[in-house]
Formats: sequence, structure tokens, C-alpha cells
Amino acid sequence: MDPRFRVDLIAATPNPQQCVYAGMHQDYSEGFVAADRADWPDETKAGEICVKRLLAGERGHYGPLEHAQIVLNVGWFPHSVMQQARTHRVGVSFDVQSMRYTGDRIARAADGDLDLEDVFYLRPVGDYSDRQGKKYHYSPELRQQDLELCRQAAARYRDLLQAGFAEEHARGILPFDYRQHFVVSFSLRAFLHFMDLRAKLDAQQEIRELCDLLWPHLQTWAPEFAAWYEKSRLHKARLAP
Repeated sequence: MDPRFRVDLIAATPNPQQCVYAGMHQDYSEGFVAADRADWPDETKAGEICVKRLLAGERGHYGPLEHAQIVLNVGWFPHSVMQQARTHRVGVSFDVQSMRYTGDRIARAADGDLDLEDVFYLRPVGDYSDRQGKKYHYSPELRQQDLELCRQAAARYRDLLQAGFAEEHARGILPFDYRQHFVVSFSLRAFLHFMDLRAKLDAQQEIRELCDLLWPHLQTWAPEFAAWYEKSRLHKARLAP
């Protein structure tokens, strides 16, 4: 995994499994469930009950999972990951560096003030295959050629800005996989949905690595749901709920 890739927690519902429990419980309760909060199960037990009643046996009652929310900051991933992450109906909110207001780092890399690989992503040297199984080797020499193309593009971008070109015009000459930071918010349901779509074993390498960094946050935040998901759905490429 690229050592620059990073996912940090910004905020999260502090009792997500109890929130799911409350939503589920209100569905079939005569009373006002918040009035009985002292009688709710604790966070761990709430998670166990919700998994059993909502998800076990592929019951698929995912609606109550939408009440719990988590916000994460994702850093230094290539633009292709953002392209994939926003494809399909994921029910997720993104705020992403636009490259209209955030191109200074490219010019700084062109001037040598930043490492080129801080702003452009290239896969590591190694053996790869395409989705049809055709194998190829990405050699140090090929990678160095690509890095030189990134250097030239960064210099051209800097020169265009200095010549008065608009950022949205100048960015058109940049390699596709410039790095971007973004903030993303998931409901618990959307988190599982995203993992169904993007953690499958034949997904693009970089988005699988994003899922690898997302996963510990889910385990810490909603451990009973994460344990059920790991056993029942993780990497199995099932259709998302």
C-alpha cells in the first residue's frame, strides 16, 4: 500500500448500535422509546440484538442502519479512486479538492518544493494483470519515464498559471491520477453498501486499499455489525443492500 494513503476520523455517532436499536425498536413499540432509554441494552448488546433481528439469515432489514453516521477524511488517494467511489448509487456525501482552487501544490512540486509523488500517484514497481488476466511487469525504468512525464506536466501547469490561465483550464494537461483529499460521510448502511461494492477482490487495487483503511474505523465504531459483516459479506461481492 502507498505509504501516503490515509483515513482519519472526523466525527461519528457515539452510540451507533444503540441508535440502530432505537430505530428498530420504535418500529414495533407502542410507547415513545426515548422515554425508556434507561432500559435500552448497552452498546454491545444493542449491536448483537440488531444483528440478530435485522441482518442474520440475510433478512436484509437495513433501514434502521441509516440513523448512525460517520465522517472521515481521506488523503493522498489518486483521482481514479474518487471516480470509482462516486460511481453507482452509494448514498454517500463527498467534499473533494476541486483542482480549481487547490492547485498550488502542483506548482510547488514543479519548483521542487514538494516531492512529485506527494502530488501524483504511480503504482509501485511490480507484476500486474488486467481484468482479462493478461500479465505485465511495471519496471523501474517504465515508472521513471512516467514520473518524468508528471514532472513535465507539473511544470507546464505552473507556467500556464503564471501566464494567467484559469486553474480549470490549466488542470486539463495534468496526469489523471493526481492525488486528492476528500471528506466523506456514511450512514452505517451506506458504509456496508460501499464495502460491498469496492472491497471485492477484483476491484481496482487502490480502492481496495481505501477499503482496507476504512475497515478498522468500522470495527472500532460498530464492532458487532463489523463482526457480522466480516463473516457474512466482506470480499464476497454480493449485491449491496
